[in-house]
Amino acid sequence: MSKLTKLTLRGYKSIKDATIEFGAMNVLIGANGAGKSNLISFFRMISEMMAGRFQVYVGVNGRGHAFVHHGTGTLYGFDSSLMVESEDWATKYFAKWANTSGDTLLFDYEAVSYQNKDAPNERSEYPLPSGRFESGLALPFLDPILKTIDPLIGFLNKLGVYHFHDTTVTSRMKQIGYVASHTPLLHDGGNIAAFLYNLSFADLPSYRRIVSTVQLIAPFFRDFYLEPQMPSCSEVTLNWRHIDSDQVFGPHQLSDGTLRAICLIALLLQPVEKLPSLIVVDEPELGLHPYALNVIAALFQKAASHTQVLISTQSSAFLDQFQPEDVIVVNRTRDGTTFTRPDTQKLEAWLEEYSLGEVWDKNIIAGGPH
Repeated sequence: MSKLTKLTLRGYKSIKDATIEFGAMNVLIGANGAGKSNLISFFRMISEMMAGRFQVYVGVNGRGHAFVHHGTGTLYGFDSSLMVESEDWATKYFAKWANTSGDTLLFDYEAVSYQNKDAPNERSEYPLPSGRFESGLALPFLDPILKTIDPLIGFLNKLGVYHFHDTTVTSRMKQIGYVASHTPLLHDGGNIAAFLYNLSFADLPSYRRIVSTVQLIAPFFRDFYLEPQMPSCSEVTLNWRHIDSDQVFGPHQLSDGTLRAICLIALLLQPVEKLPSLIVVDEPELGLHPYALNVIAALFQKAASHTQVLISTQSSAFLDQFQPEDVIVVNRTRDGTTFTRPDTQKLEAWLEEYSLGEVWDKNIIAGGPH
């Protein structure tokens, strides 16, 4: 399995210059405005880039200047370096983006490199065409080296960045969806009904695990009722049944917290081979009951044994469910956002009397507003 081991970001939003090392589980903590969401947005940008939607993403998220540290007055662009490693290979993607006069971003420089771990002194680098408005990673000329950098390409193509916060009446989770649009689970949960409907046929044990886990946090819930709608039978809605009734209820009759929990549970309990290469979720605790937090945290930990997880949280109760070595402390200084790992040895004495969340509340590991 390919894993992201290191990311360097320079000049991106609040991040002037930072290098972050990643493990299986990575939990971002920090005050509002520290830069947690900026890091998560970078992975969303990469995901959209790999899908050929880079310019669309830039356009709907503030245009070029919104991505550059302190705007265009400080730096003309930003750059990044991602290290992805498999058992045999160490691969890297490097890119430098420039802000144009039209206030968009272009790829000023792109390159991929790889190194066989059995021959550490042999390293190859391939620059990609520069001056493009979309990434060169999908260009045909890459085919001869595609097998060599497959760990990198595969990892970037399977990034999953999720934001299940929108539970308003217009939320896509609550709307009618097409049965055929079932995989992968969309970043906003917009195809959750089709995703679950397909899973009930393709992998019934996984579907049943999802249902039983939803029942843990919503005791009133019996099962989903995912019957395609007439006349074409090509549309499906997230309908469900109550444990004490045969009436069919709709997604608008689920609480916001229950709806978000359903999306998180479906994401984390899908078949292992379908899991994203990196699961990224911003504040998954939003709207969840403390007991539900425990269940969701356990699912994240289980998923981290098969893939990588990056989450941010503002909840000390949620943080209690993780280990100090999972934590990345995010702070904002005059020089920009910083990312540091806490000194676990120094925390040992504190953790004999307090939980990890309480230690954070006391600002022992920083990352707080005071």
